[in-house]
Amino acid sequence: MKQNSMIHGLVLGAFCLGFGSLLALTNDATKNDVAARALEDKQNSLAQVLPDDIHDNSLVADPITMTNQQGREITVFRARKAGKITGVAYEVYGSGYSGEIRVMLGVDATGQVLGVRVLAHKETPGLGDKIEVKKGDWILRFTGLSFENLPLERWKVKKDGGVFDQFAGATITPRGVVTAVRGGMEFFAANKGKLTEAD
Repeated sequence: MKQNSMIHGLVLGAFCLGFGSLLALTNDATKNDVAARALEDKQNSLAQVLPDDIHDNSLVADPITMTNQQGREITVFRARKAGKITGVAYEVYGSGYSGEIRVMLGVDATGQVLGVRVLAHKETPGLGDKIEVKKGDWILRFTGLSFENLPLERWKVKKDGGVFDQFAGATITPRGVVTAVRGGMEFFAANKGKLTEAD
């Protein structure tokens, strides 16, 4: 009986060692592909909020790290043309009906929105997912806005006294996005010198 238990333990140990080694080899073999895919996704997101004609640098190769108003560390990607910073992009965060909404915000050096895209969310399909550019044009309404042409107090959904449409049956989702973008614009306004100053 003791000998059977020992044999079973050795067989189980051999299987665990074999599968563990296989997982480690697979991880090593695919980590470069995973990193390349993540870089490609980041470049694609940045290209949607920082137009090609405003920069001649690699956006992912020119980041700085800052802390936002909530104490959260964020990576700011800088667009440069002829060495001058022409725009920046960074992630902002809002609270939706089903959790956090991650948004990429692009702003030019004067403080005007160049683009906004939702990166990730868990909102209800067919209802809250209208924040995605592939599901509708709602998210495009931020482009061209700034605190100069739309006062801070108007950066709300219409139900809250602002200018942005909400969705029928899904006010929480657009409210979360508008709040995130407004916070991102406040971050830009508070840090404009550091964000737009070429080093």
